[in-house]
Amino acid sequence: MNIRIKGSGSYTPENVMRNADFSNHTFLNEDGLAIKFPESIIGKFRDITGIEERRYADSNHVTSDLAFFAAEAAIQDAEIDRETIDYIIVAHNYGDIAAGKIQSDTVPSIATRVKHKLRIQNPRCVAYDLLFGCPGWNEAMIHASSFVKAGIAKRCLVIGAETLSRVTDPYDRDSMIYADGAGAVIVEETEENDGILSHESATYSYDEANYLFFGPSYQQDDQSDIRYIKMKGRKIYEFALTKVPLAMKSCLEKAGIDIKDLKKILIHQANEKMDEAIIERFYSLYDMTAPADIMPMSIHKFGNSSVATIPTLYDLIMKGEMDEHSFSKGDILLFASVGAGMNINAFTYRV
Repeated sequence: MNIRIKGSGSYTPENVMRNADFSNHTFLNEDGLAIKFPESIIGKFRDITGIEERRYADSNHVTSDLAFFAAEAAIQDAEIDRETIDYIIVAHNYGDIAAGKIQSDTVPSIATRVKHKLRIQNPRCVAYDLLFGCPGWNEAMIHASSFVKAGIAKRCLVIGAETLSRVTDPYDRDSMIYADGAGAVIVEETEENDGILSHESATYSYDEANYLFFGPSYQQDDQSDIRYIKMKGRKIYEFALTKVPLAMKSCLEKAGIDIKDLKKILIHQANEKMDEAIIERFYSLYDMTAPADIMPMSIHKFGNSSVATIPTLYDLIMKGEMDEHSFSKGDILLFASVGAGMNINAFTYRV
């Protein structure tokens, strides 16, 4: 028994924030001093991250709304009766934060809110949230696979949704990385030789727990005591390059798959240069050079929307919206991610 993706959907807000929109923005260093020549930062930012623009949620939408939009699209794509869904698993990190507010709202859970918005009546459709940093959607897929293999579910709705624009420090240049969005899939049991073939997960917390954390604004005159998402970028980069390729290799070996048989690697859209370095390091473990078209990227247009990046990327490819990339029956895909925790995971999937 295994699971296969029956349908997919995604939602990217229409509000576009381009790099040029930050040209006159005031950015500060951690010590509160203004960064000189911010226009040079804008240019270097594109070269390093690959991001040209990002999407922000409408002021009247919160994370559960974006999750609902993606879920509705996935249900329609799968052409199923929503009352037959056994589990709704929503990966996120910050809950519902209304525009202009500072408090996260997670009661009831985001998954419960999505079920309510979908108007599902079946009480045996169990809805819960999963907090696992940016790898949350991958981990939710692993949960869904386990439920199906254990015989306690036949069909699951797996969602990754986030509104990172609500938790960023406007004085921190890293705020340009983050974005909002949602992606979702319907997975169901299958007896065919496809679906998730293997997985790998790990949490590194001994020294690495606080590489991503909540901290005060770089504007030191700010007395509001609001906390924002902060990261130790260099440490995360070095950590990812060391640990992620090894997890990917272990996952591939568990499935007994030759690296030459990989069709695509769908990696968390965190930072283009970092992702490229991870793929290069991964292939170097096999004394190989990475194929030019192995890693689809959507970060240039949509930014880093955390748990939403991979399911959104998958949906875009499935819907033919990424010209250079496509999936065919039997293709082997490798999904991989890294994020707050510090958490890492990967899974192999046969289309």
